[in-house]
Amino acid sequence: MAPGNTLAPRLMDRCQGTDIRRYGFDLPARAECVAAARRLTRDQLTRWGVDDDTCDTAALVVSELFTNALLHTASEHIVCELRDSDGRLRVAVKDQGLRPTGPQLRQAAEEEHGRGLQLVDAMSSFWGTRDAEDGPGRVVWAELPC
Repeated sequence: MAPGNTLAPRLMDRCQGTDIRRYGFDLPARAECVAAARRLTRDQLTRWGVDDDTCDTAALVVSELFTNALLHTASEHIVCELRDSDGRLRVAVKDQGLRPTGPQLRQAAEEEHGRGLQLVDAMSSFWGTRDAEDGPGRVVWAELPC
């Protein structure tokens, strides 16, 4: 599915009467697509005029959430959505695979892997997860300070 506002299914609810900028994209669940997800995120936020620090943070959050979906699910595609509303930037990533308990925040370890959600937690104001509404899978979202 190509990037754009109407091509990806909406992962977050829309509030009536608010000005919302929304952008979604769907990429194959392959390791080489993590860089594409970062690039698409950064490019769109730059078009929206979002500051560089927030662009960097959002690109890292998308990278971590995309990587988690890639590593911990049996997804063929991963859907990402950016939403800018009322001075808040929300990032959501939806996978197609099932996890027995959903994403888990773990204690820091000495190894390099396994700290993705700790980074998301540290960089976001809020984050959470829910079951996908349109079939199997999960949506993991994060709200970033702007």
